[in-house]
Amino acid sequence: MDNLIVVFAAVYILNTLPAFAPPTWMVLSFFGFSHPQFNLLSLALAAAFAATLGRITLATLSQFIIRNKLLNTKTKENIDVLKDALENRKNQTMGALLVYSFTPLPSNYLFIAYGMTTLPIKLIAVPFFIGRMVSYAGWIFLGQETYKSLDIDAGHVGGYLSVYFILTQIGFLLLIYFFTKVDWRAVLIEKKFRWLK
Repeated sequence: MDNLIVVFAAVYILNTLPAFAPPTWMVLSFFGFSHPQFNLLSLALAAAFAATLGRITLATLSQFIIRNKLLNTKTKENIDVLKDALENRKNQTMGALLVYSFTPLPSNYLFIAYGMTTLPIKLIAVPFFIGRMVSYAGWIFLGQETYKSLDIDAGHVGGYLSVYFILTQIGFLLLIYFFTKVDWRAVLIEKKFRWLK
């Protein structure tokens, strides 16, 4: 039970960080590798719940800090065009988010951008929880099976900080910046790509 609480707290904290956090799937895969006796389903459920709460926190902070404090009125109005388009396509939006949540791709930037739209959080939280529950179970299982199959010391499994990781994190932060600079009215209504003037 203590291990489950530690995992829950660690996953929650990792998912509140806007950038430079190790991927949750990597942490869970490592935990499954170093604790092969742990119940897979309880661990996946706790991790998915913690990750969802962490991402909700991140989206909420994005709304209050970035949208309310840092963005000007014109940029907010521009993002609201995207918000209206997503609200009018709720089923497609939730479907796309569900598919994305099954992948190991980072979601922190997605939640930061989503928070800036002020859309209802359940539109992203529900598919995220379902997708992560399934994918986390897969990563934990993979870690546990690897432990059973290989004679590897868990203490020697490497870190995540590399030039590639740092460059991708900077790249995703730039994507958030560009997200606020795209003229969404032109893209969605006029079907033309241009930057916000």
